[in-house]
Amino acid sequence: MKWLITGGCGFVGRSFAARLLGEQGHAVRVFDNLSTGKRSDLATVGAFSEINVGDDSSIWQEGLSLQEGDILDECAANRAVVGADVVVHLAANTGVPQSVEDPMADCRTNIIGIVNMLEACRKANVPRFVFASSGAPLGVQIPPLHEELAPHPASPYGASKLAGEGYCSAYFHCFGIDTVTLRFGNVYGEGSGRKDSVVAKFIKLAMAGEVLEIYGNGAQTRDFVHITDLVQAIRCAAETANIGGETFQIASAKETTVSHLTDVLLIAMRKEGMEEPKVVHGSHRQGDVARNFSDTTKAKNQLGWTSKISLEDGLRDTIRYFLNRSNR
Repeated sequence: MKWLITGGCGFVGRSFAARLLGEQGHAVRVFDNLSTGKRSDLATVGAFSEINVGDDSSIWQEGLSLQEGDILDECAANRAVVGADVVVHLAANTGVPQSVEDPMADCRTNIIGIVNMLEACRKANVPRFVFASSGAPLGVQIPPLHEELAPHPASPYGASKLAGEGYCSAYFHCFGIDTVTLRFGNVYGEGSGRKDSVVAKFIKLAMAGEVLEIYGNGAQTRDFVHITDLVQAIRCAAETANIGGETFQIASAKETTVSHLTDVLLIAMRKEGMEEPKVVHGSHRQGDVARNFSDTTKAKNQLGWTSKISLEDGLRDTIRYFLNRSNR
């Protein structure tokens, strides 16, 4: 198959590309503006060729390639998707704090960006489009989160992701593109060196001998899903028949407080020979949701997917990744 991954130099994109390249016969094209992930990050997946302006982008070769470009550039998006069997759309503004600080930038990237990619797919007759969303569109809810809840976004990020979900639905019903929306839980794991989400952030701070700050009292809950499980969910969404227009919660289906996550992380750090850092509590963060975990029954029934990696095992694997990365 011919796969286009937007934002493919990032954490999830590289992990998914590595999974595909572990098999024979796939052509994997990464479309990335290199604002976060870099060429050096993509090189950890394997050797790659570059598609430059003037090259015939309709020619796909087995293996890994990079087309540098921005999802806000309509022409670049059109070139990137020509001939693809599946587009996995990961490129986005990915943070609540960033969206609160600059709602217009969040809007441009997450709304105009996905419309550009969907339009490009429509013009090129790309049959399947997988969109990386999150629990943020649902916002303030009584969990567990599920696909039938009415959205109430609590941040500009949640609002822009909700718009993306809406456009996916519209392009399925109006234009027949098999769009599939995946609402990711809090993703962590090996390869997350550039991420600033809580697991990666806390490990990097601990390695630097710095204090870990929990926002508020730590009672806020999240649903942490390991990257290996997430990659399998993307694969299922790309290849399962008769799921066009559908949305799926992709998470561990377990409610974990940030305080408990920190406790488990500290235990894992000790087991891996790290010095235990000091933990403090700071102020509540604007736009944060108090409780968040998902019911993944629909993904189990329609995608045949459930998460398999425990938090304890996943955190130890993640710590080992960071320690090995530091040693290198």
